[in-house]
Amino acid sequence: MNIEHLKLFVRIASTHNISQAGQELGLSPAVSSAHINKLEENLGVRLVHRTTRKVSLTEEGMNFLPHAEEVIASIDAAKASVGSGSLQPQGTLRITAPASFGRMHLIPALNGFMEKFPDISVDIRLTDSIVDMIQGGFDVAIRNAELKDSTLIARKIAPDNRVICASPKYLKEYGEPRKPEDLHHHKCLKLTGLETWTFDTPDGAYHLKNKGNFRVDHGEAARDACVNGLGITLCASWIASEQLKSGELVPILKDYPLISDAALWIVYPSSRLLAPKVRAFIDYFASYYGNPPYWDSDIEHLN
Repeated sequence: MNIEHLKLFVRIASTHNISQAGQELGLSPAVSSAHINKLEENLGVRLVHRTTRKVSLTEEGMNFLPHAEEVIASIDAAKASVGSGSLQPQGTLRITAPASFGRMHLIPALNGFMEKFPDISVDIRLTDSIVDMIQGGFDVAIRNAELKDSTLIARKIAPDNRVICASPKYLKEYGEPRKPEDLHHHKCLKLTGLETWTFDTPDGAYHLKNKGNFRVDHGEAARDACVNGLGITLCASWIASEQLKSGELVPILKDYPLISDAALWIVYPSSRLLAPKVRAFIDYFASYYGNPPYWDSDIEHLN
């Protein structure tokens, strides 16, 4: 049984795309199809369903996958034990990330990543929608939402801390709230999905249902509206760190921290065989953002 055929099959199981899997291994679409046909012929079973939209594993393919992964992992371990067969990360790495986080904290970090791994090409989709990683053929995703798909694995890379803030202009005109209840008498900007703010108080958790007359579905837009004096809002620290440092925004209600377990995660498809390019991305960015992440370190003196 040809080890290269097994490697191709495992990548097809991850990408659900024969051409893409072959490209990552330096094979043309025609050669990739021929390799899979040969593997199926040798095994005497069909491993993949081919349609015009995507490729999926048959029941026999699903049963065969862990064995193929184990064989490849064993060979890689054997090569490593004698110091040969370097697994230099290479190929196209397809990434999806939230639009704002990707623009502000992923793109600026890619220069160092691509310098360290020159054989990796990066293909990024920035969207605030939760995409189907398998159907979309993505290798890795950055998410700030709870993982619900059991076929995926998530690694926490940073807390997603939130802060209540306002502009100096707003505070000068309307005054500063001293306790969470005071927010009922202020203009509060609503961010879609985060309409309830929960504060830690001496009397326990205080839940404030935001009933402001301004609502937006984009974190940067809520931040900018706040900077322009439209009201008080809740911002992720990674979105507002620059404005908090410059004084365009001021953290308020610091004696009543928000209660939240939100976090930023690197997510990837479940597999015992993790492609070197994916492992390189996970290790690099988990270290790059730091603990605490650099955007929180930059503003911790304000809190």
